[in-house]
Amino acid sequence: MTDWGILVDEITDWIRDYSERNQINALVVGVSGGIDSSVTSTLSARTGLDTFVLNMPIHQDMDQFELSNRHIQWLEHNWSNVKPIQINLSKTIDVFKDELESEGISELALANSKARLRMMALYAIAASKGGIVVGTGNKVEDFGVGFFTKYGDGGVDISPIGDLYKSEVYSIGREMGILKEIIDAPPTDGLWDDGRTDEDQMGASYAELEWAMDYQSISSEVRQSFEPSERQEEVLRIYKLLHDTNEHKMKPIPVFKRRMG
Repeated sequence: MTDWGILVDEITDWIRDYSERNQINALVVGVSGGIDSSVTSTLSARTGLDTFVLNMPIHQDMDQFELSNRHIQWLEHNWSNVKPIQINLSKTIDVFKDELESEGISELALANSKARLRMMALYAIAASKGGIVVGTGNKVEDFGVGFFTKYGDGGVDISPIGDLYKSEVYSIGREMGILKEIIDAPPTDGLWDDGRTDEDQMGASYAELEWAMDYQSISSEVRQSFEPSERQEEVLRIYKLLHDTNEHKMKPIPVFKRRMG
């Protein structure tokens, strides 16, 4: 059984050691009000390094906005090295949208543009503070189904929770005392005007997708001894479709190699 307190300390030490080896002066984290960014920002704060936490609303749902603020206030109360920054990007995305309106920009493209705009803000702060951008993606999103925006929330310098399943992120969140309202809130990327959740977008819960990732990793002999239910068969189809569609995000950029001679 995992000792969550030990894991919290190990990740904290890993962030600090990486920063010290690379002469990093600050950590920069975008805080959305969700469990992943809450856990990542808390792990960053625990290092003792200056930790800039950014709340970057883009026509944000007020509940999400306030949840982000409450988490940031909780961080400030517990760690003196936390530096809050609020940047409202709503007007910026409006101008961007207006400029591209004649090109028929799609709803999906606009949602991804919001994530990329936030990435630009994070890197602007990181470059100004001598810091790095700390990623908030978990294992299911980053290495299972590719549920992230390329060069958006996927544009980071280090990934402290990228080897943790969503369920494990929740476990270390509870260990660190993350606000119950954040732990209980349905996961959402906050990029859509209709407030759709991650499960709405993917068609399966994180628990189901974790099961699918584990199932894909077992041997064919073991699989033959197991009869998936109808729902599990559907989840496997969903997982494979998402994985195959988004595989390009999870691999290095293809580079043409010229023949020598």
